[in-house]
Amino acid sequence: MFDFDKVVDRRGSSCFKYDARREVFGREDILPMWVADMDFQSPPCVIDAARRLCDLGVFGYTYRSRESKELFIQWVLERYGWKIGIEQLSSSPGIVAALPVAIIAFTSVGDKILIQTPVYPPFHAIVKENGRELVCSPLKIDEDGYVIDWENFESKLAGGVKMFIMSNSHNPIGKVWSYYELKKMGELCCKYGVLIFSDDIHADLALYGNRHTIMAAISHEIAMNTITAMAPSKTFNIAGMLNSVIIAENDEILKRFDKELNKLHLGLGNIFGHITMEAAYRDGGPWLEELLRYLERNIDFAYDFIKAEVPGVTFFKPQSSFLLWLDFRATGLPHKEVANRLLNDAKLGLNDGLTFGPDGEGFFRMNIGTPLSVVQDGMERLRKILL
Repeated sequence: MFDFDKVVDRRGSSCFKYDARREVFGREDILPMWVADMDFQSPPCVIDAARRLCDLGVFGYTYRSRESKELFIQWVLERYGWKIGIEQLSSSPGIVAALPVAIIAFTSVGDKILIQTPVYPPFHAIVKENGRELVCSPLKIDEDGYVIDWENFESKLAGGVKMFIMSNSHNPIGKVWSYYELKKMGELCCKYGVLIFSDDIHADLALYGNRHTIMAAISHEIAMNTITAMAPSKTFNIAGMLNSVIIAENDEILKRFDKELNKLHLGLGNIFGHITMEAAYRDGGPWLEELLRYLERNIDFAYDFIKAEVPGVTFFKPQSSFLLWLDFRATGLPHKEVANRLLNDAKLGLNDGLTFGPDGEGFFRMNIGTPLSVVQDGMERLRKILL
């Protein structure tokens, strides 16, 4: 029904992924499979909503409508069984923008903030840039994928941490945290008085029958200690609309967040962000279901190709999202040499694993949220690093 095989030429559209190749990689003749937006056109309902606004031709001040909020509430109720009210919602121009707001609102300079590495680079940067102490609890790898080092995690919480920034599902490893894992993390945070900021931006992209669980939906105690951040941006490929939903069931937490948000004058929003979010949550479900099956096929193709054609490179199939966390360690090549070969031999632009933390050494992140023909091109280029 929807054409995910269509190759869209994004060059010349002020597209960071393609138009900033020289600035990011030092050359333009690479295939960019890095930054986490997809190359697919957004759902027709989203495009139609934006087109109607363009036809109107007036782009004045805006706000998030009640209908938009109600559609989001219905979306999370149907998909995650999470029952929330309009009075528990706030907003932010993107989840990355919400992070410093929460850090400033709930911690002080010098306070400790915990992350689980390897993890999304802005988690590292925003903590440090706001004068807080970054505390890392590295994830462990076993034969089935990444797992939590519970002893390390609890010891870090017990060491005076004030906030835990959680990636749910986890970027870059693509892990959908189980109910048990979330419950245990949530209860430990409550035990040590650590506020949870849960980044659920990839919630809607669970794959292969995996089911996303909302941390705040587990228990009342955990809900009272959690800020949840969600957005239509990854789901419907509208990251440039800069629009996210912040949810807190604890009235005091929401008031403190909103107070800081308003001090920074970030609450007004983008008119295209509000209009497209409303359209996506109303009518975007069928498009999303087809997208998920397409992403699974892309992942399966990449997995089989790498296993057969690129010895020494492996990855665990992601349980969510469109990102592959490629492990090059068994090639025997130093990290810098892999980076050099990817760029100069394969002419392939990936995310360097070291930007996700020191335990990202030997890893690179690949975005397969693109037509299969582009994934095939990327795989053929990847094979060149070992020639």
